[in-house]
Amino acid sequence: MGFVTVEQKDAVTVVTIDRPQALNALNPEVLADLKAAFEGIDQNATRCVVLTGAGEKSFVAGADIGSMSTMTKAEGEAFGKLGNDIFLMIENFPLPVIAAVNGFALGGGNELAMSCDIRICSDNAMFGQPEVGLGITPGFGGTQRLARLVSVGMAKQLLYTARNIDANEALRIGLVNAVYPQAELMDAALKLASQVAKNAPIAVRGCKKAVNEGLQVSIDKAVAIEEKIFGDCFETHDQVEGMTCFLSKEKPKPKAVFTNN
Repeated sequence: MGFVTVEQKDAVTVVTIDRPQALNALNPEVLADLKAAFEGIDQNATRCVVLTGAGEKSFVAGADIGSMSTMTKAEGEAFGKLGNDIFLMIENFPLPVIAAVNGFALGGGNELAMSCDIRICSDNAMFGQPEVGLGITPGFGGTQRLARLVSVGMAKQLLYTARNIDANEALRIGLVNAVYPQAELMDAALKLASQVAKNAPIAVRGCKKAVNEGLQVSIDKAVAIEEKIFGDCFETHDQVEGMTCFLSKEKPKPKAVFTNN
């Protein structure tokens, strides 16, 4: 992988898009490396993933305009499918994924951040979907995830105007969970990831699955999904250990690796 690095920090895997000379812009090679990085994560040793961009200027500045400028209709649609397939893989990845957004998260960068479970950012972060200014629509899920994360009216305003917003505005509209000084961003991301990682992995994975699947169906079907996942937690090591220790006031001893029991 020439454009993505992977580093293991205890139970947290840090995935870094490493193309700083192009502000970490997404082209087919970067997307392929990103896919390979997630496919290579050891899901037994990892309990949370942090996704970020190399350098101080950009998380991901967007899709590579140079590579898109000469695309045909068919090539454009194929490029959109490539990005969507990978972003859906990240969205549905069994482990929680935290986006640590440092600097620009524009176009495909904002779309990538939105495919993660949680977004935190540096105080110099900038978000936006500038595609209509380039004569195209967002192609990696921007029209769909943005409207689901913020209000529909706000999403349409950002999409139609191609206006960028700063970190504080992103926090105000609910696009990000928190804003940190740039020098503190990765420490904050790793601290948050560690807080996730210390909890029962079966239960954390179950929460992600229940939320993601439940949002796609009616409330009646959604609570049925939750009931099934809730029931699946029982008779597992983590449930027995967690409840036994709660009652005895001892500290739980979660399994070192993930299992289904």
